[in-house]
Amino acid sequence: MTEPLPPLSGTRVVLCDADGNLFPSEEPAFEASVEVTNRFLADHGVAHRYGSEELRLAATGRSYRTILAALAREHGVAEPTPAELEELVHAEREAVTAHLRTALHPDPAVLEPLTRLAERYGVAAVSSSADGRIEACFEVTGMAHFFPPERRFSAEDSLPVPTSKPDPAIYTYALHALHLRPEQAVAVEDSPTGATAAVAAGIPTVGNLQFVQAAERDERREQLTAVGVVALVGSWGELLALLG
Repeated sequence: MTEPLPPLSGTRVVLCDADGNLFPSEEPAFEASVEVTNRFLADHGVAHRYGSEELRLAATGRSYRTILAALAREHGVAEPTPAELEELVHAEREAVTAHLRTALHPDPAVLEPLTRLAERYGVAAVSSSADGRIEACFEVTGMAHFFPPERRFSAEDSLPVPTSKPDPAIYTYALHALHLRPEQAVAVEDSPTGATAAVAAGIPTVGNLQFVQAAERDERREQLTAVGVVALVGSWGELLALLG
């Protein structure tokens, strides 16, 4: 699975997407998210109801704000008002965070290579998700010490105006906060949406398929390659071997 990387002798920090990359949070997150989403659709007279898997396939890699706007357009209804949007985002965040606290657990297959990467390069988290959500995930997966507040960057909470990948703003912000040039970092992303953001910020990006479902891996590999990743790996262990 691993492929040769171009020279990366200047790498100082590994920038890690969180959901679906450091832990398998996408599936359980959408299990909790779907109830809030379907309530929004029902309130706007939309008959369609999403299952968690259908919503995951339609929305992986994007913030909930972006998901709601896209669903409103798809179903021909008005986008949420600012007040409604904040209520929905808050409700979804609370439901998902509570569920992830019970669904996620420490994974040696991630923790062991991540420990070695952190010793050599340093690590930081760059996510579209809310900071409180990824903080909770780091706590229950045993990763909190790798990603203290100053090493976490949320497109929902860190920027003056919330945004979402594939907008590269959160990667640009993280580079500035960490005093890095793009070539001094390597981004690790599982989704084409996230990889697009990192590549647009000028950061060499590795696609990680560790938590991608087996039936989706071939398509995901093609998508990640198409957006410009410099390599693909099947696990954090392979990433460690790749970076050396």
